[in-house]
Amino acid sequence: MNTEKVSAEINQNRRRFVGIAAMAAAATQFGVLGSASAETSSKPGTSASSGAAFGPLKQIDAGLLNVGYAEAGAANGPVVILLHGWPYDIYSFVDVAPLLAAAGYRVIVPYLRGHGTTRFLSDDTFRNGQQGAVAVDIIALMDALKIKQAIQAGFDWGARTACIMAALWPERCKALVSVSGYAIPNQAANKAPLPPEAERQWWYQYYFATERGRTGYDKYRHDFAKLIWQIASPKWGFDDATFDRSAAAFDNPDHVSIVIHNYRWRLGLADGERKYDELEKKLAEGPVITVPTITLEGDANGAPHYADDTPYRKKFSGKYANRVIQGGIGHNLPQEAPQAFAKAVIDVDAF
Repeated sequence: MNTEKVSAEINQNRRRFVGIAAMAAAATQFGVLGSASAETSSKPGTSASSGAAFGPLKQIDAGLLNVGYAEAGAANGPVVILLHGWPYDIYSFVDVAPLLAAAGYRVIVPYLRGHGTTRFLSDDTFRNGQQGAVAVDIIALMDALKIKQAIQAGFDWGARTACIMAALWPERCKALVSVSGYAIPNQAANKAPLPPEAERQWWYQYYFATERGRTGYDKYRHDFAKLIWQIASPKWGFDDATFDRSAAAFDNPDHVSIVIHNYRWRLGLADGERKYDELEKKLAEGPVITVPTITLEGDANGAPHYADDTPYRKKFSGKYANRVIQGGIGHNLPQEAPQAFAKAVIDVDAF
């Protein structure tokens, strides 16, 4: 008998049991969930404030950055890295992190480059927002924290980053939770025109392609981000305090440069850095993800997304499940449905 394997399975089952119990306790406390089902959540239109908060943030030099991050849970627990998107920040996971910590996980929630307290170590470093650079940042963070392997979970830019890590560094990714499925874009394909209605959904990236857009985003970044929140999560009744807490992350001095470069690079309107060419070449091939995966989708996602997982299901060759989260859940799924997101992390760990 392989005693190490048996011990690992016992620990996984224990974390799953404790996690479900923790989520049930949280649901009772906040009155948002009637069961532990991963496909139900809070009623749409309710206030987003839960009163949860992170402890003091930490900082660590990692690669090109000094990364700001929140940490929760036991230092020796299995690691989960939670990755936010744009225009969002670490507080998308403020209610997810304690659920996972209660289930025995060590939870790391970093600010991506250009957000919050994360800073470039050198003023001379190019402010690059291309997808490969952001993924390398998280590998560097894992190295700095001496984390060999972690469950990667995210949405929006964070889902893209998590998918890239799972595809290119599967040995560093134990399992994957990705909102809106296979999130690795193809730069060449992005140059092709879409039908008018699909193009309309991407209006902001065309705005960002102009200098007027860069200036406008810099001047109105607070109002711009709030508009994106409202469009992407039309049934989420977030309050001003919830938004303002996250909007502070956009005051980062590199925020505008990173966001604008990201969207211009996607359209082939801005160059990336040559050192990422090999990574981007591999990503352009649409690599299959082999690690265990759960993809999530909100039933009221106002951001561009597929109607179901049919277009990308074959991109996952390992054990796989897709879940649609009901209850008026939009694009910021971990903050709108934290119990469902946390349960997906715990469940994929047991795959």
